Amino acid sequence: MNWDDLRFLLALGREGSLAAAARALGVDQTTVARRLRALEQALGGALFTRAGAAGWSPTAMGERVLARCTRIEADVAGLVHLAASERQAVQGRVRITTVDLLASAFLLPRLPALRRRHPALEIELVTANENRGVGRSETDIALRLARPGGGDLRIRRLVELGFACYRAAGTDAPDAWVAYDAGLSHTPEMRWLARQPGEAPRIVMRSNNAAVLAGAAAQGMGRALLPCCVGDAWPGLARDSGPQPVLVREVWMLLHRDARAHPRIAAAADWLAERFAEGAALLRNGTGAEALGYASLAGHGRASADGNP
Repeated sequence: MNWDDLRFLLALGREGSLAAAARALGVDQTTVARRLRALEQALGGALFTRAGAAGWSPTAMGERVLARCTRIEADVAGLVHLAASERQAVQGRVRITTVDLLASAFLLPRLPALRRRHPALEIELVTANENRGVGRSETDIALRLARPGGGDLRIRRLVELGFACYRAAGTDAPDAWVAYDAGLSHTPEMRWLARQPGEAPRIVMRSNNAAVLAGAAAQGMGRALLPCCVGDAWPGLARDSGPQPVLVREVWMLLHRDARAHPRIAAAADWLAERFAEGAALLRNGTGAEALGYASLAGHGRASADGNP
């Protein structure tokens, strides 16, 4: 049964004639008659009888179907009103803090879709390597590369972020490394590098920015441990550590425990969870990362290492 046929049934029941029902619906009489016949065939019985000059009258079955359709119409109208109310309620500023890598390469290309879904939402995307307090005045939603140790927070593990080793394409792997600076010595990336067998790695250049390290590695300055989604898409780089990530970090979303009581924060958090779920395979493995927009990092160098403790 075509649910849209119910509109024609209701119009005929209220107007009493094909002509009046057609005018109310903005169609011709033939369309009303055809949709009525289709509905009667689907339900297996006559719903209206022609009553001469008095117009069309519902049968006993038609009366029952009309009563049920009226309730359905009210329910649908309620759903539409609820959706409109929710859209209106999702308004105001939401401050999201995360590292540059996720902000510029992953979130930024997707933010227009969030604005289309919630036009009254004002998005403040803050890139910061240091932890900012969630729920105070500093941020509403935080995306971090480490699970928090405590606090009155709602936390959710979103995806895994894979890392692999890269060198300049078409060259032998150099014995030197380009790596994160001393301010990021505590990160799993630097701890992984320190655990490699043999002598201590020879680091010839340091930066706190993954895009800078990718560019340096592409120039042949040394090998680099990079997020797969950056390294696989970066022009002039080749992965030399095999198809699987050598290191995996987790991306966590943090909200204050009472944050979901605010429609603007709840809506943004749900949207973020949806987008990360869609990009989970590419964020972990990197292959095909151009589809996420990571190749554009080569042009503006906005991806930072991570910096979360």
